[in-house]
Amino acid sequence: MRREDWDARYAAVENLWAAKPNRFLVAEVGDLEPGRALDLACGEGQNAIWLATLGWRVTGVDYSEVAIAKARARAERDGVDVDFVCADLVTYEPDARAFDLVFVLYLHIPSAQRAAIHANAAAAVGPGGTFLLLGHDLTNLTDGVGGPSDPDILYTADEIATELTGLEIEKATVVLRDVVGQERDAIDTIVRARRA
Repeated sequence: MRREDWDARYAAVENLWAAKPNRFLVAEVGDLEPGRALDLACGEGQNAIWLATLGWRVTGVDYSEVAIAKARARAERDGVDVDFVCADLVTYEPDARAFDLVFVLYLHIPSAQRAAIHANAAAAVGPGGTFLLLGHDLTNLTDGVGGPSDPDILYTADEIATELTGLEIEKATVVLRDVVGQERDAIDTIVRARRA
């Protein structure tokens, strides 16, 4: 999707995504000691803002100017400090080994661009730091519900694990996510890794 398309989607509604933090993020990182966090493809900032309320120093990056503006306004309303950056992840290079937590939730882009983004994300994880990815699994196309319909922007846990050079994989699997009003669950990939 083009930047203009995302800007239009974010401008059309008050909250494109849920106002609460992602439940899988909460479960995976809620007990980590606060430090420096990087939220790649942060959208309207709900996850970055939640972490900031826990004492994390958070940088949120997204290429939609509308989403970033909404995230900044929400952080100000909530009285938290988050450094929101408008940048395209294809060209954005975070500081190497600078973050205690780097996470990418539901970023679905062509596979030719994905590996470089994940390599940059992995490189940003500092010593003892955690990387977390969550997104629509390839099997969601046939066995799940919702999500993108282009197989090239979907992935599997094993594919993601191979893109995280220098990190120790702690978890690489699928998780089921119930979807209101649907008989089937959505199928997501979750990968958690750590730098020694």
